[in-house]
Amino acid sequence: MAVKNIAIGTGRRKTSVARVFVREGSGKIVVNGKDVAEYFPTEAQIRAVHQPLLVTNYENKYDILINVQGGGLKGQAAACLHGLSRALLQIDPDARASLKANGYLTRDSRMVERKKYGQRGARRRFQFSKR
Repeated sequence: MAVKNIAIGTGRRKTSVARVFVREGSGKIVVNGKDVAEYFPTEAQIRAVHQPLLVTNYENKYDILINVQGGGLKGQAAACLHGLSRALLQIDPDARASLKANGYLTRDSRMVERKKYGQRGARRRFQFSKR
C-alpha cells in the first residue's frame, strides 16, 4: 500500500523553494532523503522547521517529507517552515490564527537586489574621480 499525502505545501524564501508533503505517521521529518537533524547543521535551523508543529500541537501526529532546493541552508530552513505552515493550514483551517500570529504564513519577500550595468554592484558605484 502506498503512503498517501494528506496535504502539500510550497514554501519559499530568497531563492529556496521547499515542497512539503504531510502524511499520517509518528512525527518523523525527512529533508531531501535525510533526517532533519542530519540535513540542517544548526539547532536554530532544526527548531525553525519544527516551529509550525509546536504551535499547532501536531508534533507526533504526522510524518513530513520535504524536498528543498536552491539558496543556502538558512533560506532553506525558512522555506521549509513556510511550506509546512501552508500544508498544516490545509489539514486544519482552525490553526490559521496561531500560525498567522507567529508570522509563519507570510512569505518573506526580501531577495538579493540585482547588479546594475555600469556599476560595481546593486548599489555600489565605481569610485568617482574629480580630476
